[in-house]
Amino acid sequence: MAFSVFSSGLTMNRRIVLHGEVVLRESWYCSEWGRWLQMSFLQVLVLQKVILCFSAEILKDYRAFVDSADGYSYYYPSDWRDFDFRGHDSAFKDRYLQLQNVRLSFIPTNKTDIRDFGTMEEVVPDLVRHVYAAPNQTANIYDMQERTVDGKNYYTFEYELKSPNFSRTAFATIAIANGRYYTLIVGANERRWKRIRSKLKLVADSFRVFDI
Repeated sequence: MAFSVFSSGLTMNRRIVLHGEVVLRESWYCSEWGRWLQMSFLQVLVLQKVILCFSAEILKDYRAFVDSADGYSYYYPSDWRDFDFRGHDSAFKDRYLQLQNVRLSFIPTNKTDIRDFGTMEEVVPDLVRHVYAAPNQTANIYDMQERTVDGKNYYTFEYELKSPNFSRTAFATIAIANGRYYTLIVGANERRWKRIRSKLKLVADSFRVFDI
């Protein structure tokens, strides 16, 4: 496991940012190895599985963000910085271009699979045009993809929201786990979209949910 281990003990946390090693956040300290064994078996399995997965997939110029308490993870560009985005559980943005950002939110649901809401062709257009778009915006959907990872289903789609004076393009990935409807959105100003599209697509495709 890619934990940061010190000579006097082990440091663990609820949220983990990986970039070749664990970066500490909201940490608690174990002064003896014996206290490590007091962690619940489930916590150990979840953290081990997620960290080993990302250790094998670490990509140049990206970091992995893992929220072990809320059951999700994703990559983001390593030069982005975290920030508070109202109504979201986590968010990172470009240090110079604030409209280039990724954000993650979730809401309660009694569904167990994203397919329970309908097919991708049914769900995505309704979501973009009636939830994401404001009344003065025109919504365009450019691409939709469905994938299954470790038994969890995901819808990922590329869309544009155009208003009279501004346009923004983004990828969104939605999934369900743990009684939650998760939404990850990563986007940028339309003028920069072609230049960084592939970079942001990797972020959208990296999103994972796992049982907690």
